Amino acid sequence: MSLILYNAGIHAYGLGARVAAPFHKKAALWVNGQVNLLEEIAAKMKGNKSPVAWFHCASLGEFEQGRPLIETFKEKYPDFKVVLTFFSPSGYEVRKKYAGADYVFYLPLDTAGNAKKFISKVRPKVAFFVKYEFWHHYTKELKKRHIPLFSVSTIFRPNQIYFKKGGDFYCRILKRFTFFFTQNQESAELLASVDINKVTLAGDTRMDRVLQTADKVAPIPLVEAFRQDSPVMVVGSSWPQDMKVLLPFIKKQLGSLKFIIAPHEIKDKELAEIEQQLSGKAVRFSKAIPDTVASYDVLLIDNIGMLSALYQYADYAYVGGAFGKGLHNTLEPAVFGPPLFFGPKYQKFQEAIDLVEMGAAFPVKSSQELDAVFNKVSSNDEQMAKIREHITHYIHKQAGATNRILEALETWIPVPTT
Repeated sequence: MSLILYNAGIHAYGLGARVAAPFHKKAALWVNGQVNLLEEIAAKMKGNKSPVAWFHCASLGEFEQGRPLIETFKEKYPDFKVVLTFFSPSGYEVRKKYAGADYVFYLPLDTAGNAKKFISKVRPKVAFFVKYEFWHHYTKELKKRHIPLFSVSTIFRPNQIYFKKGGDFYCRILKRFTFFFTQNQESAELLASVDINKVTLAGDTRMDRVLQTADKVAPIPLVEAFRQDSPVMVVGSSWPQDMKVLLPFIKKQLGSLKFIIAPHEIKDKELAEIEQQLSGKAVRFSKAIPDTVASYDVLLIDNIGMLSALYQYADYAYVGGAFGKGLHNTLEPAVFGPPLFFGPKYQKFQEAIDLVEMGAAFPVKSSQELDAVFNKVSSNDEQMAKIREHITHYIHKQAGATNRILEALETWIPVPTT
C-alpha cells in the first residue's frame, strides 16, 4: 500500500506541475526540462568511457552544500566524470553551466522506469545525494546494481516519517544507502534508533564552502562608493513577508544605518513598492552611478549571484525566508562575522540553532522586536566583538567536513596511484 501511495504521489506531482505550468514560471521550467530528458541524457552520455560519479542536489541550497565535495572529489579522482542533477529549476537554471561538473541535468521523476533508464544511461560507479534527497526507485535501482550510495551533509529531525510508527516503507529507503555523513549528532542518533549504523558525524560541507568564498571574495566598487564610512545592514534573500517587518525598521534607522537589500526573487513590482515606500532614499544597483550613489540610504540589488560577495560589507545582516517556508543561508553572512537577524521559523537549520544559542543570531517576530533587539546589540561594543569572535571560532571549528568525507570514501573508492 505504501508503494502505491508513493507512486501515486509522484505521478500527482508531475500532473500538478503540468496543470500549473501555464500560470507558474517554476512549474513551466520543470515541465519543459522533463521533455525528452532521458533521450537528451542518453545522447550526451553516449561517448563517455570514463567512470562516473553522480551527485544529486534538490536545489541551489543543496548544491552550495555539495559544491566543496564535488570540486575536491574532482581533484582527488581526476579520472572520474561528474554528473550533477537537480530536481528544482532554481538549482538547474542557475547552475546548468557549472564548470565543476562534466554533465548537468534535471533529474527525471522518480518512477521505476525512469530510475532504471537513467542509471543505465549514466552508469555511475558511485552516487552522492546531498542533505535531504531520499528517492525510492533511484535508491532501489542503485542498490540492485551494487552501486555505492552516500548521503552527505545529512540532517534529520525526530518528527520526520522515517522515525514514526508506520514509516517502515520510508525507513527501507534509508537502509539502501551505503553510508551517511551527518551534520549533527542528533541525526546519527535518529538513524541508530531505526537500526542504521553506517553513519559518521562529518559536519556541514557548507562551512568549507563559505570559507572558500570569503577567502576569494572580490571588492565591489559601486558598493564601496555607496557605503563610504557608514554602518551597513545587508538584507539577503528577502521575501515580501520579510519586507513587511523590515520596512518600518528601515524607516526608523534611515540616516544612521545604510541598507543593501537583495531580494530572493527579482520582481520589478516589488522593487518599485520598496522604492515608493522609501521615497527617494533607495536606488537600484543597475541604475546607480559611483558619483551619486553615496547620497542614497538603500541600495536595491536587481541582479542574481552577487549576494555572497555583498556580505563582506555587512556590519549587520538580516537573512530572509524565516517568515515563510524556511530560512535561507545564514553561513554566507556569518563567515564575515556580523550579528544576524531573521524571522521565527529557523528550527530546521542546525547552524541557525547554533548561532542563536551562542548569542550571535537573533530571531524576531515583528518590526518592534527587530528594532529593540538591534538597538540593544548595536549599542554594545563588547557584545559586538564577542559575536564576531564566537562566529569565527564556530565556523573554523566546524570546517573540514569535505576532507573527512573524502578520507572515509577511500574504503569504497581507492585513490588512484600516479
